[in-house]
Amino acid sequence: MVATIVECVPNISEGINTEKIELIVQAARNISGCAVLGVEPDADYNRTVITLAGEADPVSKGAFELIKAAIFHIDMRQHKGEHPRLGAVDVCPFVPLQGITMEQCSELAKELAIKVASECEVPTFTYGFAATHDDRTLLSSLRKEQYEGLQARMSGGDTSHSESTKLPDFGPMQWNENCAKSGAITIGSRSILVAYNVNVDEEDAVVAKKIGSLVRSTGRLLKQSDGRRARIPGMLPMVQGMGVTLESHGISQVSMNLRDVEACPMHIAFEACKSIASDHQVDVPGSELVGLVPLSAMLDSGRWYAAEGVTDEKELVIAAIEGLGLSQISPFDAEERIIEWAVAKAVEQ
Repeated sequence: MVATIVECVPNISEGINTEKIELIVQAARNISGCAVLGVEPDADYNRTVITLAGEADPVSKGAFELIKAAIFHIDMRQHKGEHPRLGAVDVCPFVPLQGITMEQCSELAKELAIKVASECEVPTFTYGFAATHDDRTLLSSLRKEQYEGLQARMSGGDTSHSESTKLPDFGPMQWNENCAKSGAITIGSRSILVAYNVNVDEEDAVVAKKIGSLVRSTGRLLKQSDGRRARIPGMLPMVQGMGVTLESHGISQVSMNLRDVEACPMHIAFEACKSIASDHQVDVPGSELVGLVPLSAMLDSGRWYAAEGVTDEKELVIAAIEGLGLSQISPFDAEERIIEWAVAKAVEQ
């Protein structure tokens, strides 16, 4: 067994071209000690979530090689997709799992951001616990205006960004051809985050967008004609959310990041979305996990859906899968999707 385990979850801005995705992922697979636990492309989002795990050094090396390959193979000038994004590797967080601290993960993130900026000559931001300023902690703050607004930010044009979030931490500070092709790469450190999408049985995302604005922690923004603003807080703690269409399946989703799955378990997020959708006479037939999930989160939801008194881990996991409808879009393989089980399996190989 390895003494330390760090997880790294690069999200690349390519979810359609399987050949490109494989070339990018293979760059990380080539690094000994860097296990690729998951590769999840989404054609609607045009985005692929990749999960790496292992000891710090090989995982950091694997992340760098993957980022370098993504910068080479992806041209952001031609990228379209439903999910917000800033660059070829939209985000690359390090997550401490075993025998490693958040401070050490933050250092890994900063070192990688400097290395990518220097060797690939592209702009990089750091976020989360690795952020260089409090205003840069949230990914959504850095990603505001997305790739399309990046040129204005780096060229002195009109932007809604403040001075504290506008420019990259490392790499080019002026827009150039490299920036145009790669966009900006955001690298950070964070606690375990669960990327969780609730499926809504509608094609146009009208209800899904309403749900997203109600459940997310930031809630809804009210605006007066004279410029005054006020915010109505959302229902769920530590949750980012928005409604999007999922054209390939003829449905919509409430796409959420559960930033603290203990503060807001999956079943609470699911049942909240289901309750609001029901008020609009719309069904919520299931949900989808993107990337991997901690065992504790599955057990927590399993206890909600299982019969009282059930304590067996596998039975609770099955109850969570069925209660949340996690296999509605594609089969949910617990051995590959639960972090602890997937890491144990990779370490044994």
